Amino acid sequence: MEKARKAVMEANRLADLIELRMDYLKRPKLEPLLQAGEKPIIVTHRRREEGGRYTGNEKKRLAILQEAIDLGASFVDVEVASKAFLLRELVNHSDPARLILSFHDCQGTPSLAELIRLFGRMMRVGAGVVKIVTLARAFEDNLRILSLLPYASERKQKIVAFCMGEKGKMSRVFAPLAGAAWTFASLGREKTSAPGQLTVSEMRKIWEKLG
Repeated sequence: MEKARKAVMEANRLADLIELRMDYLKRPKLEPLLQAGEKPIIVTHRRREEGGRYTGNEKKRLAILQEAIDLGASFVDVEVASKAFLLRELVNHSDPARLILSFHDCQGTPSLAELIRLFGRMMRVGAGVVKIVTLARAFEDNLRILSLLPYASERKQKIVAFCMGEKGKMSRVFAPLAGAAWTFASLGREKTSAPGQLTVSEMRKIWEKLG
């Protein structure tokens, strides 16, 4: 917890938005971490099936997100594949604008038709922000995932969409330039939480070169 609190304080200096990955903590205590944050905070409790570390009871996992809502976190991130009745309870209890509904494919990138169907389903659930992240196995996968950004913009839906993996790095860089609500970067090389994630320093240097 002390290392996590120090990481939040470091992120205050570097980030516009901070994500708390509660699945990385052995004995998570949410309130002191929220109190340490000086920027808007996303609370995430990622299950193993979508690239996280949590393997326990689903009700307990989503209870952390419920607590985050009650404590005033700026956003909570919950997977659309969560158990339906627990997801419904969370949706009904939260301000839609603070709810990130997410989908992670750690094996590849579905077809554009599948991605659009998924996007529509997530919109209907009532997400304030739709987050779709897939693994790039080829350069073209970046273009497919980035094509969701103008599609969402036309429907006035906030979206975060990019690819993981070494071949997906360009989508992480270009997503916010193309209309994504934000992108993700780590505090340092040893603190990455997903394959292909760049550091804050690397991301800023690339954007500076792009002008």
